Amino acid sequence: MPEHTAASRLWLSGLCFLLQILNILLFAVFVRYSPESSPEQCPWQLNCSRRTQDSGFQQLRFQDAHMQVLLSFGLLVAFLGRYGPGSAAISILIIAFAIQWAVLIQGIFYFFFNGKIYVGAQSIVSADFCTAAVLISTGAVLGRVNPVQMLLLALLEVTLYSLNEYILLSLMGVSDGGRSLTVHTFGAYFGLMVSRVLYQPHKDKRKREERQDTGHQRDVFAVVGTIYMWIFWPSFTSTTTVHDNSENWAVINTYFSLVASTVATFILSPVLYEESTPRMVQIQDATLAGMAVMGMAGEMLLTPFGALIAGFLVGLISPLGFRFFTPVLHSRLKIQDTCGVHNIHGLPGILGALLGTLLTLLATADTYGDRLEFVFPLVAQGSRTVTYQALMQLSALPLTLLLAALGGCLTG
Repeated sequence: MPEHTAASRLWLSGLCFLLQILNILLFAVFVRYSPESSPEQCPWQLNCSRRTQDSGFQQLRFQDAHMQVLLSFGLLVAFLGRYGPGSAAISILIIAFAIQWAVLIQGIFYFFFNGKIYVGAQSIVSADFCTAAVLISTGAVLGRVNPVQMLLLALLEVTLYSLNEYILLSLMGVSDGGRSLTVHTFGAYFGLMVSRVLYQPHKDKRKREERQDTGHQRDVFAVVGTIYMWIFWPSFTSTTTVHDNSENWAVINTYFSLVASTVATFILSPVLYEESTPRMVQIQDATLAGMAVMGMAGEMLLTPFGALIAGFLVGLISPLGFRFFTPVLHSRLKIQDTCGVHNIHGLPGILGALLGTLLTLLATADTYGDRLEFVFPLVAQGSRTVTYQALMQLSALPLTLLLAALGGCLTG
């Protein structure tokens, strides 16, 4: 982060105080425990039947999602040699605030009844997903904004993210269980547009030198973050899946995509960078890309070899993006992408959305069986054809890009 003056420290302290008091007051007025533990007392408007699960199962879902956000995403933005420890601290601050704000904003869309917001395990998991999108966006502007600006970014992005998610998942009926669109694509391009607005050519040379000053510290953070992603991300992509029997495909497909994208990095990196083995940060990037592409397609009938192909292709595209597209992004479009979120979240998210659209066209009751009701409920009910569902999946992509771009410009 930029150097802290006495005034900036007071701004941060004051803003944190005001935002926390605001959250406490809003929670006191609106937030109540969800009645999902007693379905017979649950009003039908809250749709508790779809959120009532075994408490142990829900706890595991929450642990996986929260661990992924805190230890994987949180560490991935802590690689700049000059700002590393500070970045880790600020990422935890962003997580702490964004979760509270997301519970409120998403609660208005999903869990609001009789003037109250009912929070349960699923609302906390949804808040973690929202926080992940915010952390992705901060990766695009890391080192060029101060903590106060980070908090303001989180304040606005959580609101716009929740709106985009509600439009896609509730109004349009899009299937995006692992959040290729709503987390990876939205978070990446929101952050990139903020970066574009904040572009300062006279500071460009110094910032490039700071980004190069990563040293051993970056590799340490990359090792820890990558290990946690390997452990927790496959279940992270299936966290929002409502029923147990529709979760396994997402876990299996994500694992296969993960391993294939990692192997692809060892194929391409020595060619592009003339190194005998890839650096740990390149493996980290491949891990992220391989799992981001499975966000939408993971719970669909991709087949194991299809997941391997998708992971392998995105594992090739991501390093090519760093090598050839990132310089163009900076020189022609004036976008400074500190963490390379375009290559590890944006492009894989778009590819995942396109892959999910293609797989939607192949969805039938014969191939999916009872799973069709959970993956494409409107198709299973007969109220929507497969072609129309695929059209909704595809149209969600430009809508997400538009909202991310407009929101990023406004925030910047």
